[in-house]
Amino acid sequence: MTQTPTIATHSGTFHADDVFGVGILMGVFPSHTLIRTRKQELIDAADFAVDVGGSWDAARGRFDHHQRGFDGARPAQELDGATKPGVGYASAGLVWSAFGTSYVKAWAANAGHTLDDAAVAEIVRSIDHSLVQYLDIVDTGQGDVSPGIFGLSSLIAQLNTHWLEEQGLDLAAKAALLETRFREAIAITRKFLDHAISKKVAQLRAMDTVRNAPRLLGGRVLHLQEGGMPWTHVVVHEMPEVMFVIYPDSDGNQYQIKTVPVEAGSFTARMDLPDAWAGLRDAELAAVSGVADSVFCHLNLFIGGARSFEGAVKLAELALAARTASAA
Repeated sequence: MTQTPTIATHSGTFHADDVFGVGILMGVFPSHTLIRTRKQELIDAADFAVDVGGSWDAARGRFDHHQRGFDGARPAQELDGATKPGVGYASAGLVWSAFGTSYVKAWAANAGHTLDDAAVAEIVRSIDHSLVQYLDIVDTGQGDVSPGIFGLSSLIAQLNTHWLEEQGLDLAAKAALLETRFREAIAITRKFLDHAISKKVAQLRAMDTVRNAPRLLGGRVLHLQEGGMPWTHVVVHEMPEVMFVIYPDSDGNQYQIKTVPVEAGSFTARMDLPDAWAGLRDAELAAVSGVADSVFCHLNLFIGGARSFEGAVKLAELALAARTASAA
């Protein structure tokens, strides 16, 4: 491979899978030449061919999935005693499976993070699970996870040119406009991807901090000394006794008390804040709760706050007592 590898993909209308696949290779090989073409001789001569070329051979840089007989898919999974087939690959997944590790390592080096192999592997797996497989599902018609113009695949498609924009342009001008849009799509997609990686790194770094955070009120309240720290995964899976989490808000003006969901993504809490607090603020909440520096309680009882840490702890103590008494 040359020091400046050539990345080939098809010309014309682009989709999220070729945008994503090319974007990954551009991140791994910052010095590169990009060509968008249908000419087989140019594709064959390229170091990498994404979504075009008629073959899948990662060792040779070939990442197409349109050829007859292609059956590339993620490993099958055992769920409740039944075997569930793995999601089939499009070009996004093919490139990510081969170069996701390299992309994450390159991102970490640029961002100044040191990640061990286990962390890199978990990030690659997580991104595939939460993002890449859905790009593949949409591209190959395995499911409609992106109806209308909702979802990354559909939004990327909106960046293609349309007939009104193309009026009066010759073929060269149309191709130039499409390539400009293609590069815009790559920049947008990589920005979302890079932020997703950054968020996952933050989550991994936070896990030990959450595990070592002090417990209050008989271990049923977790105190995080920093706001904005992702805690849900650890608390839901490792701390069944914790009902509330207390942390400073982002402005530093109050301490918030948050309920713990029964599972990640659920709107059902292990224990709600008291019904009598619902929707109250400031003096009204203070009068009902007896906590003088109370700030608010959400109408749906999943979050509240007080000006001081001591006030937030008192709200947690009252909530625990109220819910325990009502359950008795």
